[in-house]
Amino acid sequence: MSKSIKNQAGTYWLFKMAWRDFRASAGKLSLFMLSIVLGIAAIVSIQSFGETLKTNIALQSKGLMGADFKIDSDSELTDEALFIVDSLGGADAKEITFASMALFPANEATKLVQVRGISKGFPFYGKLETTPESAAINYEEQRGALIDATVMLQLNIKTGDSIKLGAVTLPVLGALKAIPGSNAVFSAIAPPVVIPYEVIAETGLVQVGSRIDYEYYFKSPQTDLTKLELAVSDRLDAVEADLDTHLATSERLGNRYANFGKFLNLVGFIALLLGCVGIASATTIYIREKLKSVAVLKCLGASNKQAFLIYLIQIAVLGLVGGILGTLAGLFLQQLFPLLLKDLLPVDVTLTFSWLVIVMGIVTGVFMSVLFALYPLLNTLQVSPLQALRVTETGTLSRKTALGVTLAILVFVFLFALWLLQDWRYALGFLAGILVTFSILAGIARVFMRALRRYFPTSWSFTSRQSLRNLFRPKNQTVILILAIGVGSFLISTLYFTKDILLAQAALDGNTESANMILLDVQKDQMAQLVTTLENNGLDALDQIPIVTMRVQSINGRTNTDLKLDSTSQINRWILNHEFRTTYRDSLISSEVLQEGTFTARMTPQLKKTPISVSDNFAQDAQVALGDEVVFNVQGKLITTTIGSIRTVDWSRMQLNFSIVFPAGVLENAPQFGVITTNVANDKASAAIQRVLVTKYPTLSILDLRQVLNVIEELLTKISYIINFMAFFSILIGIIVLLGAVRTSKFQRIRESVLLRTMGAKGRQILKIQGLEYLYLGIIGSLSGILLSLIGSLLLAYFVFDTSFVPSWIPFFVLLPGITLLVLAIGLSNSRSVIKSSPLEVLRKA
Repeated sequence: MSKSIKNQAGTYWLFKMAWRDFRASAGKLSLFMLSIVLGIAAIVSIQSFGETLKTNIALQSKGLMGADFKIDSDSELTDEALFIVDSLGGADAKEITFASMALFPANEATKLVQVRGISKGFPFYGKLETTPESAAINYEEQRGALIDATVMLQLNIKTGDSIKLGAVTLPVLGALKAIPGSNAVFSAIAPPVVIPYEVIAETGLVQVGSRIDYEYYFKSPQTDLTKLELAVSDRLDAVEADLDTHLATSERLGNRYANFGKFLNLVGFIALLLGCVGIASATTIYIREKLKSVAVLKCLGASNKQAFLIYLIQIAVLGLVGGILGTLAGLFLQQLFPLLLKDLLPVDVTLTFSWLVIVMGIVTGVFMSVLFALYPLLNTLQVSPLQALRVTETGTLSRKTALGVTLAILVFVFLFALWLLQDWRYALGFLAGILVTFSILAGIARVFMRALRRYFPTSWSFTSRQSLRNLFRPKNQTVILILAIGVGSFLISTLYFTKDILLAQAALDGNTESANMILLDVQKDQMAQLVTTLENNGLDALDQIPIVTMRVQSINGRTNTDLKLDSTSQINRWILNHEFRTTYRDSLISSEVLQEGTFTARMTPQLKKTPISVSDNFAQDAQVALGDEVVFNVQGKLITTTIGSIRTVDWSRMQLNFSIVFPAGVLENAPQFGVITTNVANDKASAAIQRVLVTKYPTLSILDLRQVLNVIEELLTKISYIINFMAFFSILIGIIVLLGAVRTSKFQRIRESVLLRTMGAKGRQILKIQGLEYLYLGIIGSLSGILLSLIGSLLLAYFVFDTSFVPSWIPFFVLLPGITLLVLAIGLSNSRSVIKSSPLEVLRKA
């Protein structure tokens, strides 16, 4: 017999034996294959959609900008900049953009809008989508306005109504549904209103302090954009203008959505790892039950290698099938992504399939199945033929082998995370986070079991004591089940807690001393009148903040131009290009903390240079320290300053903060405009005061911070849909791991049930014992995950966001009982069939 087996034991024989053995016990591993299917589906769906989105953005990049390239500036182009524009053949279209208040006389509604004055011909690619369609063609000739469709719906504006912008009243010709160059997030705060370019001057809204963008569009498909950037970018920088090509726009958008995709990839990867934990657990129990079969094979002459390969083939084929099915499921699931992200995507997405992603999904399924099952599979090498005749202990793997398998798993996790994140530091951090999370959850399970042994409640009832003993009995699954339940709970809880942190950052203080409305672009001669208007309407002017615009002329004796031309300079370009809006005051405000130096309240004759206070990010990017000299060009007049102090500024606070603060007594006579803040009680009061202010001060812009907060909350809610969708995979895989663990240990529980019934226990008592066991597991696993998430979120809020937050009640009052009841239901559904099994079944299998 031995000789016969050896002669036939080729590859075919190994596969045939693997199939025969697997066919008899396929059900015990099918659920774990399903966990791999879901994990692969999560990764493939995200990767495939990411590649599809990147391709669509690249193909539609011209339509996103509306041109091949543009030159833009936040001030009117200088003669040198206009010369560059002319040298490129002249702009084919122009645009002036700024934020302003709009008044709709039909119902006296007001709204902060983004006014876009566009010249004829734009866009060259893509189109203005309007209702009716003719409005996009006729609005210039008819001197009308196109209003954002959502605004028209919200304010009940109809075609034929009018809109008042500054000194001009225009007819509303149609609803604007889409326009190239529109930013979805900013449009939610200040929706676009398109008017003819020639009308901008008539509005009277272009004044001192107005935040205006000037854009010059070019249609030149034959131009080599890479060479163009090399030729004119530095020249435009020197004259305070920028070149932006449709390729650069595509790259920026791609990077922005790629970062979000990386986060989702990690969520999917965690789901995949959770499935692999299930594979390791299932294989351990599966191989444990197959040890006698392995011993019989060895008695018949099979070698250690042959016995090992039989079960390795089973796991590899499971991984292959799981990888194929998971990849197909992932390609199907990506069809849902455009629906979940429809309001956040910059382009219309045409779904495609990436062969690289498909191959990656299949290979990952095989590799991870084998890798995570390797440790229990290697136990087949330690089986002695004597185990076919009597029960003996299987030898353990050597420390060197166990360490090698563990190291291989860690290296794979790191390399996979590196592929997803494209940064070894983030990948290493992710690996460390996974190890810490899994270690803490496993540690909690082991500490709980030790505590039960040491402080066992001997006074409890029989059923309660027996249910607790099941948690630390031999061959228990406490650790694996708490891991599965805890990781899923951790992911979902972290989602809610992180959302709470972000909302807490943007939250407004409800007291009357906290500003929730900001009045912008207040001219200097309007300040006193506007304060009086507020007081006449029962409102207080909480802050009156003067703002002076200026640019950096030189830093420590080196001029702005020299620094721009110096390729070795470490000074960040935004410092040299930015038009700073600065203020002057005699004290710090609540969002500022003095980091270095002394804050100078007022300029005195004894001071030769003006001591200014700068934010820490300005000091870092400008490469300046205390005592360094910075010369500012204040609208033609040079002011020499020295760094007197450096402040830490909490930019997340919803109030006006400044990079540069001058002392009082320096800028009072400089050309300036102002900002006034106030507090309104509710939406009705907000709408009333806005009508009064816009009617009396047409050039005023009003920002209601509560509307901004609503936009932020809506954005986070939309993002949470897709994150919830992906985190659901972790919960589902956790459930599948739980189902598989329960089914795999079914025979063991049947044997325990028979023994208990032999000693006189009733079916109801056995059901209660097992029900309590799963109740404990559900509570411990979900509570551990939620508390771990809460601690991590508190640390994140304190050390990263420097804020406090009130945790969401959903994880505690919905997730905790929900997962616990689910675990209990799964356990009890298995227990009923256990109780009904006859003692003969146990004797036959034994």
